[in-house]
Amino acid sequence: MDYRDEVFLSVAENLSFSKAAKDLFISQPAVTKHIKELESRLNIAIFERKGNKIYLTKAGELTYEHLKKIKKQYRELEYELGRLNDTFKGTLRIGASSTISQYLIPSVIAKFHKRYPEIKFYLFNGNSFEMEQKLLKNEIDLALVENESSQSNIKYIDFLDDEIIACTGNNSIYAKLNFLSISDLLNIPIVLREKGSGTLDVIRKSLLIQKINIDKLNILIHLGSTEAIKNFLSDFDGIAMVSEKSVAKEIILKEIVKLSIKNLSIKRKFRIALQQGPDILLPKLFIDFLCHYNL
Repeated sequence: MDYRDEVFLSVAENLSFSKAAKDLFISQPAVTKHIKELESRLNIAIFERKGNKIYLTKAGELTYEHLKKIKKQYRELEYELGRLNDTFKGTLRIGASSTISQYLIPSVIAKFHKRYPEIKFYLFNGNSFEMEQKLLKNEIDLALVENESSQSNIKYIDFLDDEIIACTGNNSIYAKLNFLSISDLLNIPIVLREKGSGTLDVIRKSLLIQKINIDKLNILIHLGSTEAIKNFLSDFDGIAMVSEKSVAKEIILKEIVKLSIKNLSIKRKFRIALQQGPDILLPKLFIDFLCHYNL
């Protein structure tokens, strides 16, 4: 691709010349110069200013859609050329929910890199909803999510079982309880993940099966990451509900205590999310590797 096309894509995705300059490690005047040259080549304006903000024109939107497809085809070309001499070159953009990106996927990427060192990686993280939105906008090639949503223009592949558990800090007054009842969840102070997280979505749906609205819980606070929740538990007389995989080490070290909930088991699948359509070779290579990896 022409470098001016790359600059345009960055400006279009950021809707900011300064953010694009930062992402591309060039000056803002250089970004402006490249965009003006592209507009001159296309003989049409692709951005318009309204106050301090910029927006894509109709021509800009059309250019963006086509250049995104061309960029994807270039990545496919790099991969196919790599296959000819078994070097497997290309770029792979993965989005992962917070739990997966922190506790599961780094080791997979490290092993994959050893096998395919010429493939470049970009890992984005956020909650499951945010990663699905990035996928639909073609900002990533695949997403690894933990929610149970089912969008018609996304296909999902299960790759790992998980369980959401109740837990508490080892100094908590609840640490010596053998189990909790569902009614305890309505009274004991509880900390949960933020709205939009896959973990919270699964908890909400599991409680609805028990005819309990999640808003009826004694929720003290919503926190934006599992790490924040684990730190919160160290000095909190209450409980949290998180992925068992995210606290496995702390449970072994007895820093966090797992609590069973009578008549409530919250199991889920970690899933790969892809846009509907034919398989793209490089993401497929990673998916095959992931599904055979011993997590």
